[in-house]
Amino acid sequence: MLTNPVFVESVIVFTIVLCVHFVVWNQLSWCSIALAIQAFYVQYKWDRLLKSGGAVFQFRPSANSGILPACMIMPLLGLALKERCQASGNVYFERFSMVVTATGMMLALFLSLIALGITRPVPTNTCVISGIAGSAVIYTIKQTLTVSEVIEVLEVLLIFVYLSLIILYLLPRCFTPGEGLIIIGGISFIINQLIKRSLNAPESKGDPINYFLLVIVVGCLLLGIFFTLLFCFMESETWVSSLFFHMMTAVLGLGIIMPWLALLIRRHPLMWLIDFLLLSQNRLCLLAYWVLLAVLASLVVFHQNYKRSLGSKKHQASTVVRKYFHFIVVATYVPGLIYDRQLLHVASVTCLAAFLLLEYVRYFRIRPVGHLLRQLLSLFLDERDSGPLILTHIYLLLGMSLPIWLYPGPCMPKGSLPGVGGLVPYAGVLAVGVGDTMASVFGSTMGEVRWPGTKKTMEGTATSIFAQIIAIALFLIFDEAINLNTSYAWIVGSVTLVSLLEAYTAQIDNLLLPLYLFILLML
Repeated sequence: MLTNPVFVESVIVFTIVLCVHFVVWNQLSWCSIALAIQAFYVQYKWDRLLKSGGAVFQFRPSANSGILPACMIMPLLGLALKERCQASGNVYFERFSMVVTATGMMLALFLSLIALGITRPVPTNTCVISGIAGSAVIYTIKQTLTVSEVIEVLEVLLIFVYLSLIILYLLPRCFTPGEGLIIIGGISFIINQLIKRSLNAPESKGDPINYFLLVIVVGCLLLGIFFTLLFCFMESETWVSSLFFHMMTAVLGLGIIMPWLALLIRRHPLMWLIDFLLLSQNRLCLLAYWVLLAVLASLVVFHQNYKRSLGSKKHQASTVVRKYFHFIVVATYVPGLIYDRQLLHVASVTCLAAFLLLEYVRYFRIRPVGHLLRQLLSLFLDERDSGPLILTHIYLLLGMSLPIWLYPGPCMPKGSLPGVGGLVPYAGVLAVGVGDTMASVFGSTMGEVRWPGTKKTMEGTATSIFAQIIAIALFLIFDEAINLNTSYAWIVGSVTLVSLLEAYTAQIDNLLLPLYLFILLML
C-alpha cells in the first residue's frame, strides 16, 4: 500500500480533512467525512475504468482520476470560510459559506453517481457506501439550508451538468475527472453568482473589483464556446476567418461584456479602470515593474526557442527552465501582495483574460500570430498538455491568484486576518511559487532518494518545506500586516502536508496545492 502513490495521496487528503474538522466541527462535518470515504471508493473504481479505456469522455492520460482530492476542496473551503465569517459576525456570508459547502458536496455526489453509473459491472459495495453518504448529505442539507439556498445549490448543479457535457466534449484529454470537477464546478458557481447579481443589479451597487472577475470569466467562456462552435463549420486559418474572429471579439467585448459590467458597477468600466490605476503613484510604479517582468518572461521564451532552432527540433525545455517562470511570477506577486492587493487582484484577472484570448488565437491558428504562438509555446509542453489546449501557464496564474480572489474581504477584520490567517493571500506564492519550484529544481538536480512509487525525491520535498518556512520568515519582515502570534506549529504542519501532497499527486499541482494550503491557513 505504501508504494501505491494513489493510496498515499488519499491518506494525505484524509489527514487534511481531519485537521480541518479538528478546528471546525458543525452539522456538516460528519457529511464531509462520509463524503471523503465514498470518494475514496469511487476513485478506485474510476481509476480502473480509465485504465480499461471505458470512460465516456476522453480524460487526461498518465494520471489517476483524482476524485478524492477534488471532491473535498469545495466543501472544506466552505467550512473554512464559514468559520472565518462566524468569527467576524457576518451572518450573510456565513450563510453563503454554507451554500458553498453544500454545493461542493452535491457536485461531488453527482460525479460519484456518474462514475458508478458507467462502471461495469456495477460495484455493489461502493454503491452502498455512496448511498449512505448521499443520504446523510441530502438530509443534513435539508435541515440546515433554507428553500432559496437549496434552489441555489440545484441551480449550480444544473449548470454543472450542461457545462460538463459541452466542455468535456469540446476539450478531450485536457482534464482528469477531478480537475474537471474543480474547473467546471468553479465556473458553474461563478455563472450562477453572476446571474443572481445581475438580476439584483437595479437594487444595489456592487464592488467593481468583485464583479470584474465574474464578468471576465463568464465572458471568456462564452467567447470560447461561440468560436468553437463557429469554426466547426468554417476554416479558422484563413485571413477572412481571422478578421471575423477579431471583429466578433471586439463586438462581444464592447457590446456585451462592457455593458454587462457597467450595469453591475453603475459606471463605465474604462473610466473606473483609469481612475483605479491613477489612484496613487505606487500603482503606476508597480505597473511599470510588472511590464518589465513581462518583457523579461517574453525574452526567456524567445531565447529558448532560438536555442532550439540551433539544435534539435524535438528539444524540450527542461524542468529548471520552466521554473524560470515560477520565479518571475513570485517576483510579480510578492510586491503586489505587500503594497497593493487590490491592484494585484485586478491585474491578475486582466492577465487571465489575456491568457485565455491568446490561447484561443493559438488554438484556432488565428492570423497573424496564431502559428507563431504555436511554435513558441510548443517548447514548454509537458505530459499534462496532452489535449488541444495548452493550460500549464493558465494553471500557474490560477494557482497564484486563487488565494487572492478568494480572500474573504467581507469576513476580514480591519487590517488583516489575525494569526495564521495573515498568510492566506500568500498561499499561492508559498505552495506554487516557492514550494513546488524548489521541489522541482532541487529534486531534479540533486535528489537521489525517491518517494516509493513516484518520481519525486525526498530531498526535493524537504527543500520545499524549508524554503517555504524561510519565505514566511521574509514575509514577516517585509509585510507588517502579518502577525502569526503562536501559530508556528500549525504553519509548519500545513506546509508539510501540502508538500507531501505535491510529491504524491498526479493532478495539476499548480491548481490543487494552493487551494489546500489556503484552506489550512484560513483556520
